[in-house]
Amino acid sequence: MLPSINEIVMSSSRRLFFALSLPDALQQPVIRWRAEAFQPEHGRPVAAANLHLTLAFLGDVSAQKEAALTQLAGRIRQPGFSITLDDLGHWPRPGVVWLGCKRAPRGLLQLADMLRSQAARSGCFQSPLPFHPHITLLRAATRPIALPPSTPGWVMPATQFSLYQSVFEHGRTRYQPLAHWPLK
Repeated sequence: MLPSINEIVMSSSRRLFFALSLPDALQQPVIRWRAEAFQPEHGRPVAAANLHLTLAFLGDVSAQKEAALTQLAGRIRQPGFSITLDDLGHWPRPGVVWLGCKRAPRGLLQLADMLRSQAARSGCFQSPLPFHPHITLLRAATRPIALPPSTPGWVMPATQFSLYQSVFEHGRTRYQPLAHWPLK
């Protein structure tokens, strides 16, 4: 039996997004703090290796569109910046507890805007909601949660951004970096 056109299209596309990864030096402090601040029943912790700040979600992208977006991303010239992770929130409907910043640096907003604009022009749907920079800490957090009154206020340096593929295997999702571009 021949595969359907949907099967052919889906097999040649990948689920992609542009993001800033949480630096290795911050992963363990964030993981320890999360374990102290939240109980297991509050939600499912995101794996340390998957902690990131999404700049632009692309969705299922063909190889041709991926190549065009990769080329456009490579043209971005922007200095690095730092993000102070000093905000915490809970979105009950999607079941997400997040760590973010009260005041997003201009460099972060510019980078996200450039990537989201390029993605939209390339046919990747972009949410009409304003960009809200955050790192997802917990998923499946649909019940009310008492959030800690403050966060440690880590400073996250942004020296590069990356293109990631979301891969679902053996009942788990992992984010695989495909390409990196420096911010300098």
